[in-house]
This record gives sequence, C-alpha cells and structure tokens, in this order.
Amino acid sequence: MTTLRHSFRAGGRGAHRRDRGAAAVEMALILPVLLFVLMGLIDFGRAYNTQIQLSQAAREGARFEALGFDNGTVDTHVNAAASSISPTVDWAHSTTCPAAGGSAVIKVEAHFQWITGISALSHFFGPGTFPTPSGDKITSEGVMRCLG
Repeated sequence: MTTLRHSFRAGGRGAHRRDRGAAAVEMALILPVLLFVLMGLIDFGRAYNTQIQLSQAAREGARFEALGFDNGTVDTHVNAAASSISPTVDWAHSTTCPAAGGSAVIKVEAHFQWITGISALSHFFGPGTFPTPSGDKITSEGVMRCLG
C-alpha cells in the first residue's frame, strides 16, 4: 500500500512542480517568431496594396496618354487613381504618344514607408532574405498602344 501512495505522489504534485516554468519558456521562444511573422504580414500586405494601386494609376495614365489627352488631364487621372497612396505619387512620362502604332509609356513611382519595423528586424536574418522596395520606392509602368 505504501508503494502505491509513493508512485501516486511522484506522478502528481512532484511532476507538476518540475513543469511549472515550461510554458513561460516556450512562450519566450515562440513569441518573437510569431510577432515577426505578424509584422511581416502587415507590411508586405501594405506594400502589395501600394503596388496594385500604382499599377492601376500607370494603366490609367497610359490610357489617357494613348487617347491623346494633354498632360494636365493625364496628371489628374494618375493622381486620382493613386489617391489613397500617401504622401504623394512622383511620376513622369517616359514617352509621349507618337503617330499611330507607337506606344504611350507612363512610369509611376511612390515613396513607401515601413510602419512595423520589419525592415530593421530582417537584418538579423541576413541581407537579401526579404524583398524590399529599392530605396523605399515602389514603381510601376503602364504601356498602351497609341490610337493616332
């Protein structure tokens, strides 16, 4: 009977005391990785959204350029298509629409600001591990054939 009590005590309270800090250690090991993944999702989602909006703005500008609108109208439509990108969209015409058969090319560029610090944390994993916009700029190009 005494051996039964002894084995019951060893499996009960004694084992619980040894495992008491295991959850805290596991959390301390996993939490930084989970936060890094979460911050990466937020920033890369924002960068992808910015890229999509810039692509739309470049297509819109190329369309209006191909239709023969003046630069003021093209500027207005490019800025309207990329209105939710902050602070501003820097863009320039690569070409103006020549005679029929040519192409109107619009290059759109916007400054991108990381908000979660993922770019600073990515240095721990080595250079080139994560794709980053070159010079914190995101660019897109729209090409459309001129109607002339």
